[in-house]
Amino acid sequence: MDLCVTIKGVSFLLQTGMGILGNTVVLLVYAHIIFTEPKVLPVDMILCHLAFANLLILLTRCVPQTMTVFGLTNLLNDPGCKVVIYGYRISRALSVWITCMLSVFQAMTIATAGPHLSRLKPALPFLVLPTFAALWLFNMAICIAAPFFSMAPRNGTVPAFMLNLSFCHVDFKDNLSYVINGVAVSGRDFAFVALMVASSGYILLLLHHHSRQVRAIRRSQGGGAETRAAKTVVTLVVLYVFFFGINNVIWIYMLTETKVPPVVADMRVFFSSCYASLSPYFIISSNKKVKAKILCAAEQDQPASMDTQESHDK
Repeated sequence: MDLCVTIKGVSFLLQTGMGILGNTVVLLVYAHIIFTEPKVLPVDMILCHLAFANLLILLTRCVPQTMTVFGLTNLLNDPGCKVVIYGYRISRALSVWITCMLSVFQAMTIATAGPHLSRLKPALPFLVLPTFAALWLFNMAICIAAPFFSMAPRNGTVPAFMLNLSFCHVDFKDNLSYVINGVAVSGRDFAFVALMVASSGYILLLLHHHSRQVRAIRRSQGGGAETRAAKTVVTLVVLYVFFFGINNVIWIYMLTETKVPPVVADMRVFFSSCYASLSPYFIISSNKKVKAKILCAAEQDQPASMDTQESHDK
């Protein structure tokens, strides 16, 4: 195995391992919160769902990609490729949509209540679960075409309009289908990224120009917590937009070239998965509730380990 392949393999392995660990920890913490606390904040439900979507991205894209880099071939047959590609398309769409939902929800939460918003705000917590259901159903419907183009890798030359994912191929048959798919996916993502950027910009504007008013209005409603949540949301959006920009620059290049070097495709996979891998660690470091649960679990585990050691010493 040459140096380039080794670096690529180690990079994917670290990204996949760290991402799965981080998202699993976030999911376990929020599962504990949901089952032990009488009231769960809507933002916690959204962050939990975001961690689940990001975990699916890593399992359906990064795990098989990492295994392929290390020389494991014939991982999936045609039905397996169809399931994996379909799952990846849904989870990738959910990741951007839920991040957008998080940004819009937080902007509406901290916004100064007008005549229309004052009637909508009390209903926001009750709209979270129906929105999740609608997002799943809608994305399952719009991604339904992906399995029809997916297949296991074939021996021989890869056609010009086939998307080579190493572990699976996506055959678009002709240039028109290839470009339409790329434009449709990028256009959809750009629309939601624009919405999340706009709502995050509104949050920053509100926090900057009306900080005193916001503190006064929210003091009795936990304004400090809302402000921290707003800053967390804005940072998550910035993180997503950064990696989204890199990913789409590479994707546009791939759309305009008929023969793309494999290293370019690998770079796109890596950067497109960075948000799924890094976002849980930012949630852990910035969310006091999640951090407190993890520290509490660690403190409970430490005395148990010490008691076990003492019993062995005796």
